[in-house]
Amino acid sequence: MVETSNLQGLGKHIAVLVSGGVDSSVAVHLLVEAGYTPTLFYIKIGMEDEKGNLLCSTEEDLEIITHLARHYHLPLEIVNLQEDYWEKVVSYTIEAVKRGLTPNPDIMCNKLIKFGCFEEKWGKDFDITATGHYATTTRVGDKIFLSTAKDTVKDQTYFLGQINYFQLSKLVFPIGDLLKSEVRQIATRARLPSASRKDSQGICFLGKIHYNDFIKRYLGEKPGKIVEWETGKIVGTHRGYWFHTIGQRRGLGLSGGPWFVIAKNIEENILYVSNGYDPELQYGTLINMTGFQYISENIWGDFETREISFKIRHTPDFAEGVLSRVGDLFRIVSREKIQGIAAGQFGVVYDKARCLCVGSGEIV
Repeated sequence: MVETSNLQGLGKHIAVLVSGGVDSSVAVHLLVEAGYTPTLFYIKIGMEDEKGNLLCSTEEDLEIITHLARHYHLPLEIVNLQEDYWEKVVSYTIEAVKRGLTPNPDIMCNKLIKFGCFEEKWGKDFDITATGHYATTTRVGDKIFLSTAKDTVKDQTYFLGQINYFQLSKLVFPIGDLLKSEVRQIATRARLPSASRKDSQGICFLGKIHYNDFIKRYLGEKPGKIVEWETGKIVGTHRGYWFHTIGQRRGLGLSGGPWFVIAKNIEENILYVSNGYDPELQYGTLINMTGFQYISENIWGDFETREISFKIRHTPDFAEGVLSRVGDLFRIVSREKIQGIAAGQFGVVYDKARCLCVGSGEIV
């Protein structure tokens, strides 16, 4: 029997965002085991081809969640947020790439769509919204804080780093105290059709479209030079700076490598690279963030510097550093050199114990 005591007292009206994957399916199972009758919601956000067909796995998703709803005798609603997703997330992605930045559409999807538009249109009628994210919540005094999952490899708090307190206060993560292996075992014992389904990979709205094909569709191509940073020597050409990100190694088409992208000149459409397996120029210790916001509240009060843990990308590994404020910016000075610090990505800040996810800002 799975421990469900952490799911007590959630309220009568619970919405569950389901995707067709094993994680959200097990979240539903645990809620039912705890005595709830949640309403399932599947959000359509995927892109369409020229014929209007969705380019992601919607058909298979719907088969699984329909089976899930029938098996547990639960209501299921399919809601369409494609237009909202385009206006809020896809357009953000295209504009950021055009400006030479490295966007994170999955972070913005959580903030603006799953816990933004969905809450405004449907979630408002429910006491709680549950998801299959690997995350937990922790109460400190009278405040709820976003906190890390038991499974440190699968932890998804990085992707939740931009949500606000109202959004967090209505969320519950039923699988946050489980390892992925335990989630699979529960799904197998419960004979859920998603038990052996592979985890989804890549950006949520692209489906089977390759990222560069998506970018080409909206920004086209713009040939330019690839220049070695140290010597100024032209070592190749590219099809547009927007196809490349800071820290990128593969896909440059250069011989005599490895080569790493270390900078971009947007005005002149130049890609700067450095050669070698560990080029010093791809590392840094200084991370400036704009628009930093705390998810719940500032747990440290007024401070000049504060020792923290942080991430600048979704990874199991934390980095350690010192957080300070410089004018309107929040600044992290990392204890060790960090590879591929890219403007447009998000720096997500945690307490030193790597438990509480405190807040985030966009790297500039």
